[in-house]
Amino acid sequence: MDWKVTLPDGEGILCRGHIIDPVARTVTDGEICVRHGRIAAISPLPALPADAPYWLPGFIDAHVHVESSMMLPAEFARAAMRHGTVGAVCDPHEIANVLGIGGIDLMLQSAAQTSFHFLFGAPSCVPSCGSAIETGGAVISAADIARLMQRPDIGFLGEMMNYPGVLAADPEVMAKIQAALDAGKPVDGHAPGLVGDARRRYAAAGIATDHECGSLQEGRDAIAAGQYVLIRQGSAAKDFAALAPLIAEAPDRVMFCTDDSHPGDLLADHISRHVRLALAEGYDVMDILQAATVNAVRHYRLPVGLMQVGDSADIICLSDLTPQFRVVATSTPSAPSEHLPLYGEAVRMEAAPITPQDIASPVSLPLEGEVARSAGGGAHIIVATDGSLLTDHEVGPIGEGVQKLVVYNRYTPGARPAVGYIRGFNLRCGAMAQTIAHDCHNIVAVGTSDALIADAVNRLIDLGGGIVVNDGTALHSLPLPIGGLMSGLPCEQIAEAEAQLRRTVKAMGCTLHAPFITLAFMALPVIPRLKLTDRGLFNGDTFRFVDDEEPVE
Repeated sequence: MDWKVTLPDGEGILCRGHIIDPVARTVTDGEICVRHGRIAAISPLPALPADAPYWLPGFIDAHVHVESSMMLPAEFARAAMRHGTVGAVCDPHEIANVLGIGGIDLMLQSAAQTSFHFLFGAPSCVPSCGSAIETGGAVISAADIARLMQRPDIGFLGEMMNYPGVLAADPEVMAKIQAALDAGKPVDGHAPGLVGDARRRYAAAGIATDHECGSLQEGRDAIAAGQYVLIRQGSAAKDFAALAPLIAEAPDRVMFCTDDSHPGDLLADHISRHVRLALAEGYDVMDILQAATVNAVRHYRLPVGLMQVGDSADIICLSDLTPQFRVVATSTPSAPSEHLPLYGEAVRMEAAPITPQDIASPVSLPLEGEVARSAGGGAHIIVATDGSLLTDHEVGPIGEGVQKLVVYNRYTPGARPAVGYIRGFNLRCGAMAQTIAHDCHNIVAVGTSDALIADAVNRLIDLGGGIVVNDGTALHSLPLPIGGLMSGLPCEQIAEAEAQLRRTVKAMGCTLHAPFITLAFMALPVIPRLKLTDRGLFNGDTFRFVDDEEPVE
């Protein structure tokens, strides 16, 4: 039997096989009649062979920053559709931190070139927690959010990372949340480590989701507070193992997301990775599909079909329902995006070249004091961990395994680099620098010597943005001309260039699986414990600069 045939009139198709209805939670043998992109009818058939394919709704990525794939939305869609993903809930706060509302419009313009279901939100935290803590390329105010919430192409308020502001009822923060609620649009959350009464208060402010739960207790507390837990399995942060029991405990309160996925990982898998992992763990198929499809469609009111007559035919075909399934067929998005007029205006690079002396500790520190006093003895050291965005905070000597970390404001002429120390990259030689540095996307660099770091940073400035690796003998680069975050190249080319850089970094001694994503998060102050912004070392536990705290003993 042919499992997919064109109707005699040429205006539709029949899809035959095991039909999964995740709403009714049934599997039946039958055929789906699709006309003009919608499900016209579903008819039963006699029992089909066990090896017949399965037809089901396409997967949804419930939280992703497309910019982290280093490609534009239309190209992201082409890559994700191969793995059965038909829609994504996108927070464009990466490009918004660089280009403001113009960056959001750029993403929408590219997304319009594909049949993929994108839902873009209004970034709530640009910058992530205030200009006094980090310098970005733009500020999106509560008044801006109120205007964005009136736009039909903006579907939700992006992740509210300033959870201390929520708990303190900061007027600007609360005005942003209220603008979304008044417009009847969901509010996304971001509150790593928040449990108990603090979690309840955070959720009670109207914040409906969280993708930052890193432990089962956090996830349970979030669900108890009425939130959805988005189980993240991205390129750097991998929380599936910790949170998977929630699939069985609360299938109606769980969604799947990647958050950040680099191009090589996107070529290999997407939300299908979550589904494979869940199948391998033996979770109920209907619970898995509820998390992969139904919950996101309903919560965000996505125009994505759920295998009901009259629905949009956002159907995918799987070879089987084992962890080894293949995506046999899916809708086909339009061609990848062409160069947009905004490309030429998207470069944001005001930083001047630096010398090794500019980053020679401690004189280059923008905040005099603690680290300057302690550099000769005990210093504050960021400890990066593979597979996690959280860092540890160590105090000790600048010894073996500790490298220099630099964050350099690229938006303000005349700015000085901030310097700190980091453990976990394990470079034996060389340096790496990039303009992917969450969330303000200043220049961030790590290396084994001031000279190698300076050379990498200066090459990055010449490019206008991207990733540069200095192995001590040559400078290797991946230009990202769109805001220093994205390229207009196809996914395959970006993935190969990034993979080559990763191989070079590995040859330099780096042991991290995702070194560029890990480096990018070393500048994000809203994720504990210790981070470095362009203004200095920041303690994410106390929400204060280290320079304002007690001296190292």
